[in-house]
Amino acid sequence: MSHKQQAISGGKWMSMSTAISTLFQFGQVAVLARLLEPSVFGIVSVSTLLIAFFSIFANLGFSNSIIYKQEEDRLVLSTIYLLNMALGLVIGVVVYFCWPLVVGYYKEPRLEQVIKLSSLYFIVVYVGQIYLFLLQKELQFKSVASIDITGTIVGSSVTILLAYTGYAELSLIYGQLAQQGAKSILQIIYGAKFFSPTLKFDLNLIKEHLQFGLYNVGDGIVGFIQANSDNILVGGMLGVKQLGYYTLASQLAVFPISRLSPIVLQVAYPILARFKGDTNELKKSYLTILDLLSYVNLPLLAGLFITADSVVPLFYGPGWEPTILLIRIFVFVSIFTFLSNPLFTLAFSKGKPKLLFFLNIITLIIKIPLVYLFAQQWGVVGIALAFLLATLANLLINFRIVKLLIGSFLSEFSQNIIKPIVFCLLMTGAIMLYKSYAPTINAVNTIAEISLGALIYVGLTFRYKYSLAELKTLSKAA
Repeated sequence: MSHKQQAISGGKWMSMSTAISTLFQFGQVAVLARLLEPSVFGIVSVSTLLIAFFSIFANLGFSNSIIYKQEEDRLVLSTIYLLNMALGLVIGVVVYFCWPLVVGYYKEPRLEQVIKLSSLYFIVVYVGQIYLFLLQKELQFKSVASIDITGTIVGSSVTILLAYTGYAELSLIYGQLAQQGAKSILQIIYGAKFFSPTLKFDLNLIKEHLQFGLYNVGDGIVGFIQANSDNILVGGMLGVKQLGYYTLASQLAVFPISRLSPIVLQVAYPILARFKGDTNELKKSYLTILDLLSYVNLPLLAGLFITADSVVPLFYGPGWEPTILLIRIFVFVSIFTFLSNPLFTLAFSKGKPKLLFFLNIITLIIKIPLVYLFAQQWGVVGIALAFLLATLANLLINFRIVKLLIGSFLSEFSQNIIKPIVFCLLMTGAIMLYKSYAPTINAVNTIAEISLGALIYVGLTFRYKYSLAELKTLSKAA
């Protein structure tokens, strides 16, 4: 199977996984928004931040180094596996005992039990994680997709059931643990044919992996602070209720893009790593990735921007109106973010993860003062605006780094992106016209708005970008 066919096949399976998982996630949020108050989402958001931060240390960037080096040595992999397990256990203990600091900062007693339960995540996740890395290295995306779908179904089912029975914020934590537990079991089952660990532990064997991972950890820490400083300050300065509004807005506008973009990147990186020395091939692949992400993401974000005032009352229910403006700001955050994401494939394919580290350092220096100052002036909306400006700065610097890696590309990029932008403008114009004649917010009009926008965008894409015959050819190649 050629690299193109592998990419198409991988993209097909990861697209299916993401579509199903995203639908379940949105269905879960729609149900929970009617069962739980905004402060509950803020509390769980704190737990999610804590898990994301400590995961940086336990991973040590081994996923990227295993793929980059195409590692197959059983003793090396066993050492990495045992080290990950030990780090996961240590970090779980640290998280468990850090609850007084978290409760003190957010001034929210309900966080104690949430943090203690969250500590179990690190014991569960690292049991099967190395098998996931190996499945990705071997381009076993059908297995990766099956694991992700099963985990999402299990997690969403447990969460909703417990929320109905009165577990409040704990329902989301138990749901996360159930989801990751199911995924870890399946990762071992699917990945066992590629690796069976031994009790061999020798750090000398993984020196190169540790060196490769050093910038990953540094980049992870800085990247976490850069990406989540707004969430941290919202909760600390404005309380968990405002953090709940902020979290729900982010989930609707940013979460789909954070799920869709990695489909392409997750499939592309293991393949590009195999011809990392060919700059021309990397440039073509980078532009192809940007083109695909633009055609997929822009219509979703443009549609969300224009229909936010209709979608929020129907999707979240009454009481969530403060999220509408936040969602519209986050739409532009998502646009700048998905355009920035493909640098990941270039940096790691070129063996230069330190570039991502420096990029995040610069963005952090820009973002934190903006977040603090804007919060003082405009509260939670100000923090969202600060996030927007910092993300724009990140994109501009990102494109400069890309130019250093693969040469000039903006002319080709501009020619590619103009079509989806025009299609989106026509789509949003039609929806605005429809809304002017049908201003009432109800399910029928909202579905009509979404359907109208989809028909226009898809029709224009088939007419001026991809024909049905080309799509059938790609489908057969998969």
